[in-house]
Amino acid sequence: MADDSSPVFLEVFCEISGKEYRFTAGTKAEFVVSVINRKLGSLKSRVVYIEAVKEGEEPISFGNDAILVNYGHGWKLKTVIESEIHGTEKKNDLLQRDLPRKFASGSKDSKSTSVEGDQSLKYIGRIMVAFLFMFILGGLFTIALENLPGLILLFYNSSI
Repeated sequence: MADDSSPVFLEVFCEISGKEYRFTAGTKAEFVVSVINRKLGSLKSRVVYIEAVKEGEEPISFGNDAILVNYGHGWKLKTVIESEIHGTEKKNDLLQRDLPRKFASGSKDSKSTSVEGDQSLKYIGRIMVAFLFMFILGGLFTIALENLPGLILLFYNSSI
């Protein structure tokens, strides 16, 4: 029998659809965001993250790897959409939520943004080198094919 003091599910209110979605206790915020975005379909606004709100209190934001928690009476879980985050606030919020998660995980995602930028520059450089080799190889084949009839005649005349 379930304990009445702790609900077996959490409700997350989505402002875009005006609906409350239910998830089991212990669900990760990233999963909730992806499920709600999938249910919203191709609407312009997308859910970015989940936060717990209570009137008169500072909201509590859940990062992607955070497990959703019901903080008790008066607290509601709600979605935060892209249009609610403006300009630099959006960049700062996303940076503050993503960096601790990336550094704490210890995985290959723990690289900083500048390293990812360096990787894309290396990728572009490799593409340019590949094009250079393509043009050089194409030029060599063109020269070889232009001179092939003369080489065949030379070989034919020397064998007679």
